[in-house]
Amino acid sequence: MTASDIAVVGAGSYGSCLAMLFGRAGHRVSLWCRNPETAATMQDTRTSSYLPGHALPETVRVTAELETAIRGKRFVVGVTPSHGIRDVLGDGARWMDPDAVVINASKGLEDGTLATIDRIYAEIFPTRIAARATFLSGPTFASEIAAGYPAAIVLAGRDEATVTAAQEALTTLHFRIYRSDDVTGVLIGGALKNVVAIGAGVSDGLGFGSNTRVALMTRGLAEITRIGVALGANPLTFAGLSGMGDLVLTCSGDASRNRRVGLALGQGKQMADILGEMKQVAEGVKTAKVAHELATKLGVEAPIMAVMHAALHQGMPTREAIGALLSRPARMERE
Repeated sequence: MTASDIAVVGAGSYGSCLAMLFGRAGHRVSLWCRNPETAATMQDTRTSSYLPGHALPETVRVTAELETAIRGKRFVVGVTPSHGIRDVLGDGARWMDPDAVVINASKGLEDGTLATIDRIYAEIFPTRIAARATFLSGPTFASEIAAGYPAAIVLAGRDEATVTAAQEALTTLHFRIYRSDDVTGVLIGGALKNVVAIGAGVSDGLGFGSNTRVALMTRGLAEITRIGVALGANPLTFAGLSGMGDLVLTCSGDASRNRRVGLALGQGKQMADILGEMKQVAEGVKTAKVAHELATKLGVEAPIMAVMHAALHQGMPTREAIGALLSRPARMERE
């Protein structure tokens, strides 16, 4: 492996863990943090408040200067919340090398436009950079990456040579990267699983058992697949790491922010209070609205997306939301 210059744009838990991962592998990493005071503290203490007990390697430099982070880097890894992509990476595009490879690690759909992240990239980046962009997704919790536990993930892109080069450069002994050419499928799986994870948390918060949670996960995967296929995705993608793999982790793991939102909601807490107590973004809250609108636009039946939108944004009681799913007419499983 040859050491590379890497920018990681976004210093939350996932951005920080990727910076640790790449730094430990010998790459030279610039980690961009929006807040100058937080950036200075991270640089001085070599720690992240999101990942206590895990030190930033000396190969990682933390900065609040976007130009410093991005200019001259071979790889630019975007890890901002999805609603910040246009502002942050759109601004940073002017400092990107024409041969830079952008690697998206954010998950979500854009409110209003219903756009997947690759569509956003096509609008904010020069044509060559957008065409060679890659998209990282799969079942990985930041704390476990920071701890060095083995994990597998998928990297999708439309330019095979670029995806292969990024795969070879960034794969490590404990971070196995698989390739995919299904950008749409990988992005849809990564975005919509967060909505289902909130539903799984709601079920657990209401006191229902494993049967209910797994039913929501399985039928949720069917909805994700239907929406993805309607957008041109390969259905087999949703049986892989960025589909079933990420869904299972996010719906069942205690470190899942989206599951924790649903759990609190099912226990009777109010959305404003739940979100006010969170240190980081739970993408599924915003995505529930966009997913419902997208399914409606596509003419795809997605009842879990619909009831989660109603529970999160229209005040539907959680028990009523689950009841609405259970009272639907009987049908064939594949429908």
